[in-house]
Amino acid sequence: MTTPSLSTPAPSTPALSLSGPPYDFLALVDGRPVDARYRFDVHHPYTGQVVGSAPLMTADDVLRAVRLAAEPHETPSRFERSQILLRAAARLEAEAEAVARLITWESGLCLKDTRHEVARTLDVLRFAASEALRDDGECYACDTSAHGRDRRAYTLRQPVRLVAAITPFNHPLNQVAHKVAPAIAACAPMVLKPSEKTPLAGMWLVHALNEAGLPPNMLSVVTGRPEVVCPILVEHPDVEVVAFTGGVKIGKQIALQAGYKRTVLELGGNAPLIVMGDADLDEAAALAVGGAYKNSGQRCTAVKRLLVHHDLADAFVDRFTAASEALKVGDPFDEDTDLGTVIDEPAAIRLEEQAERILAEGAKLRYGLRRKGAQLWPTVMDHVPQDSEAIREEAFGPLAPIQRFGSVDEAIALANGTPYGLAAGVCTNDAKAMLRFVRELRHGTVNIREVPGFRTEATPFGGIKDSGLGVKEGVVYAIKAMSNLKLYTLPWH
Repeated sequence: MTTPSLSTPAPSTPALSLSGPPYDFLALVDGRPVDARYRFDVHHPYTGQVVGSAPLMTADDVLRAVRLAAEPHETPSRFERSQILLRAAARLEAEAEAVARLITWESGLCLKDTRHEVARTLDVLRFAASEALRDDGECYACDTSAHGRDRRAYTLRQPVRLVAAITPFNHPLNQVAHKVAPAIAACAPMVLKPSEKTPLAGMWLVHALNEAGLPPNMLSVVTGRPEVVCPILVEHPDVEVVAFTGGVKIGKQIALQAGYKRTVLELGGNAPLIVMGDADLDEAAALAVGGAYKNSGQRCTAVKRLLVHHDLADAFVDRFTAASEALKVGDPFDEDTDLGTVIDEPAAIRLEEQAERILAEGAKLRYGLRRKGAQLWPTVMDHVPQDSEAIREEAFGPLAPIQRFGSVDEAIALANGTPYGLAAGVCTNDAKAMLRFVRELRHGTVNIREVPGFRTEATPFGGIKDSGLGVKEGVVYAIKAMSNLKLYTLPWH
């Protein structure tokens, strides 16, 4: 992670001002907006201009936030929690365009992508509001064996004492919502640290929830250098759950530091889209373009590899290349732009170098490998060797390496042949092949005739291997992760 640049202290605009940059938001601790002695700047990746700032909080600031969050707090009813989430959703819906533009300012993502992110966040808030009303307790008869008794056993879900959440830069609003909204539904207090590269939209959402009536110490947001903030959140004894979305290296460090704590780690991916010989060519090409390039390719479930059957490969590659060339790369605020920037110029340079390594291994460039600052054009590479080392790395951007195969066995071996196991998509109409892929692909999600990343905001989501520990997110499962299941029994006579 890069070290954020410092700015001198400056008066902050109101917490929820969306009139345009600069967005100088305040942190929120125990329901109170707070600043710090110093702030750090947030830059627009397309132009480099400063578009806002956030407090550069010290270790003492973070410790105070954790201490206050762990103190006894109000426990709003299920109905009250649901209403808070719905009020925040209404606020977001009313200001959807302004929030989308805020995300574009801090991330460089085009408006087409950030408007979609706002819409997904509305789903998260509303699903969580619905789940807040649900009691998933169960009842068991206890006289069902010779050793039983005439009793009834019940389950009760209770919130953990405190959740620490650490979110990435690629979905500045929705990744925050996926941590915060389930915590509210579960009535679990949370301290949130958004990415220092894109903290602004997440901070706005936390303030919106506060104004929607969330009790003060149920949700705090702290900002600053990850090496200062994160160890405290991960190691503090009052934190019972650590929820992290980000890179594999940092995720494994967190797992080591957390020790005997519940960790929910949603890490990287290297998702394949498998195109079988019987696939619909138009459908497969459209799925490949959307899967590879939406959000500038910066999604853990983006299509990172295209595995195409020999029978269809030449026609597919021609069609996919033409569609890639047709995309408009440019100013993220231009309504016609399809790809804005990646998060910053160093990230674009790393992607450029990765593409060059793939080509050096013998792949053929069909289109792209053009960079301007933080902007990288779609890059289509065909005939990537099956033993490519560079393709085993996660490419967090608009690279589209293509490998060819001749059988289902070969496709499964290629798809499973990286350290990651998050998501996969398959284009086929062969029912027998579908079942083999569902059973044999070692990924947390397998989608047939759909991009690897498709899901709703309520469905379970998460990976295996270097993509995570198998603990699921998604609103329903995140609520389970942020609560404990208690068994109690009562006499029944």
